[in-house]
Amino acid sequence: MAKLRSIKTNFSAGELSPRLLGRTDLRAFENGAARLRNVFIHPTGGVSRRPGLRFVDTARGAGRLIPAEFRTDEAYLLVFTDRMADVYRDGRRVAGFPTPWSAGQLAQVNWVQGPEALLVVHPDVPPQKIVRRGTADWTISSWVFSQRDGRICSPHRKFVDERVTLKPGGTTGTVVVSASAAVFKAGHVGVRFRIANREVAVTEIVSETQARVDVKQTLAGTQATEDWSEEAFSSVRGWPASVCYHQDRLVIGGSRDLANRLWMSRTSQPFDFDLGDGLDDQAIEFSILSDQLDAIRAVFSGRHLQVFTSGAEWMVSGDPLTPGNIQLHRQTRVGSVVTRTVPPRDIDGATVFVARSQKQIREFLFTDTEQAYQANDLSLLAGHLIDHPVDMDLDPGSRLLHVVMANGTMATLTIYRNEQISAWTLQETQGAFRSVAAVGDDTYVLVERGGSSFIEVFDDQLGVDAGLVALAAAPQAQWQGLDHLEGRMVKMTADSVVQPDAMVNAGGVRLEEAATTLTVGLGYAHEVEPLPVVVPGAGLGGAGIRIRPVAVTLRFLETAALYLDTGRGLVDIPFRRFRGGSLEEHARPFTGEVTVRAYGWRADASSGLWRIVQSEPLSFTLLSVAIELSAS
Repeated sequence: MAKLRSIKTNFSAGELSPRLLGRTDLRAFENGAARLRNVFIHPTGGVSRRPGLRFVDTARGAGRLIPAEFRTDEAYLLVFTDRMADVYRDGRRVAGFPTPWSAGQLAQVNWVQGPEALLVVHPDVPPQKIVRRGTADWTISSWVFSQRDGRICSPHRKFVDERVTLKPGGTTGTVVVSASAAVFKAGHVGVRFRIANREVAVTEIVSETQARVDVKQTLAGTQATEDWSEEAFSSVRGWPASVCYHQDRLVIGGSRDLANRLWMSRTSQPFDFDLGDGLDDQAIEFSILSDQLDAIRAVFSGRHLQVFTSGAEWMVSGDPLTPGNIQLHRQTRVGSVVTRTVPPRDIDGATVFVARSQKQIREFLFTDTEQAYQANDLSLLAGHLIDHPVDMDLDPGSRLLHVVMANGTMATLTIYRNEQISAWTLQETQGAFRSVAAVGDDTYVLVERGGSSFIEVFDDQLGVDAGLVALAAAPQAQWQGLDHLEGRMVKMTADSVVQPDAMVNAGGVRLEEAATTLTVGLGYAHEVEPLPVVVPGAGLGGAGIRIRPVAVTLRFLETAALYLDTGRGLVDIPFRRFRGGSLEEHARPFTGEVTVRAYGWRADASSGLWRIVQSEPLSFTLLSVAIELSAS
């Protein structure tokens, strides 16, 4: 019988997939865990109970969260719901305005933050520009392309057979244009056409082959010509699908009917897409042509202009980008999710995106040695946590990437590339996470609970979800203002003392003893469970051997409660057993080591020897664990 000591110094590999239980040879096995729920991992290796969620407001319904920042000190949260947007600043609603997107269309909206406006696109809705004129003064309007010499500088395209001709009935004024095949549809009213590079505006549809137009630029003649085009974006042909800024140009990636086409505006003139004579500062336009359908799902400004399509990832190079030197190179063949828009995010120069399989989170990273991009799988070791992502955002201050799943969970990645830390945990709540947005120093979530949608924000001072902190001038037992928690069992602390769980009735709760401060909200449990202990020389992670844990020593930082299971069920371990001092000192969070005895032989070494599960709304940080055990 061998006596062993196993020491776990960190959790920097995060929760690992059950498929890796036999891979004790991996470095990640030493630093990983079998289960990490409702905790965040520190870059130093420790693991803490995640902050609670403070209740901000009840949303109008299902929707999407979008951050907007117009100055470094002015960050706003836009809550898009069915044809409405509500604006929040510092957790307070400051404005609202109608929008053209239905609840069903919000999954496909794409956006880019500009210096003066937030540009929002959807392939079935005219693109919109959202402008903040004051904290409570917001406007929304359709894009207006630049005009020059009587023509609108919007992208143009011929959508029908190249042999189809147009024949104008005159060169000025209002004339009838005749087509040699079916061209015109009812939605063409108001659309600009160019005949031999001269522009006309459709005022009336006579038939599929005839339209009445208003001549904006005197036409060259009345003869039939194949040299004509129409505006690339319209209700007939669809609208832009994705958008970004790159090298002082506005870049449009794809549309409903031109899914694989890229448009780049004139330099410093974001709404001028007139190709002109191909001068260096003029607009650029081309299609992505390959051996597969590459519908553009996102365009992103990184080291190069990056194009994420349904089948591959592309690099657009040129320094600077001009019509004469632009180059397009396919880099990887992963593909991006097509059922909805999940915006890529930059992390230390790598662009993180959701793979088309919806089972992977990839990073698109340029390597100097190969002078090309790679698409590494960030979720390889924790693939069981990634299940059809629907939204994603990065909290840059905490270095946490939050990924919301269709099943209502939210996976969180702690990532520090230089320190080789890439660790996943999973967040759960009573209800379902639906959207996430990092705004300034805060991270907001949209949560669905009982058929209602709530806007909430992570708050380090809370240990509950949908939580509130209420203050009273004098001690009181009855507390109101909890309408959003009506009919729910809540957890509470009153004057920093944990109270018995209570049901919210008539928008309030009653304490057993009066207090001046109440923290109340929905409970959630954090869980920490290690991987099986590795027994040297046993092979297969200890398969076929018997193990008897003797003692478990855990090192904590500022921890107020511990519920530990070493094989005989979950037990509350009071910290007063491990330190002396006054009652006041006993009430403070504990920093130090706790040693708990364990008993009994275990014939199965394929599971961890301890686990922690705690739902009390109190602080918790675990730094390291040491286990004494016998094996035979």
